[in-house]
Amino acid sequence: MNKAFYTGASGLRAYQHDINIIGHNVVNSGTTGYKATIPEFRELINNNMDVNINRELPADNKVKEGNGVRLWRDDMNFTQGKFQATDYPLDFLIAGDGFFALDDGNGNIQYTRNGSFDISVEGEEAFLVNADGMYVLDQQNQRIRLDYIGDTNQIDIDTVKPRLGVFSFTNPNGLTRTDGGSFIVSENSGQPENANRGEYTLYQGTLEASNVELSQEMTNLIVAQRAYQFSSKVVTTSDEIEQLVNSLRG
Repeated sequence: MNKAFYTGASGLRAYQHDINIIGHNVVNSGTTGYKATIPEFRELINNNMDVNINRELPADNKVKEGNGVRLWRDDMNFTQGKFQATDYPLDFLIAGDGFFALDDGNGNIQYTRNGSFDISVEGEEAFLVNADGMYVLDQQNQRIRLDYIGDTNQIDIDTVKPRLGVFSFTNPNGLTRTDGGSFIVSENSGQPENANRGEYTLYQGTLEASNVELSQEMTNLIVAQRAYQFSSKVVTTSDEIEQLVNSLRG
């Protein structure tokens, strides 16, 4: 009965994680540039059951005994999100592969698909930043210092788009997601490189919507809840049988 108990417990852990991922996807369904997480599960090691005593089954066709389930990996879905026209000149969308680079001000660089930018005036200088005040970087990993038009206080917006840095990774699924929805480099992702301009197109006055499909997430949630309930029932039944066995021994 211990094996049944632990099998059920493994399901509780796995599907609780599944429900958490679905919840995170749903909450961020309205977040610009957000990429959904897709959990994938695998069976734990199977054992051969000793039910072939009378050679009723071929030796190579033994009944397998499962040992539960575990989360194998949780990849990110990098499919293109829908285009949202804003007509704001500092909103940008990457159609294709690539990420914008952000400097958090402490020398740490993050990467994002969210191209909602604005202007930060610092003394006599102006910089392109995101909503959190991080500096947007160019292809040389330098902060984008905005130019003024002549002696006026107006920013030359037309010079922004050509200077935006767009970076790619050998394995974008290896990136580590931050709390803010952007990404940082990991050993699995590889180092950032300047994206090939033939592999993406930059659109101005447009943002990329989250690629979360709410209808699919709701379906996944129902399946995960049912699997969680079933795992819970396995644990409860295993415990009840164990108590019955113990009472018979007494």
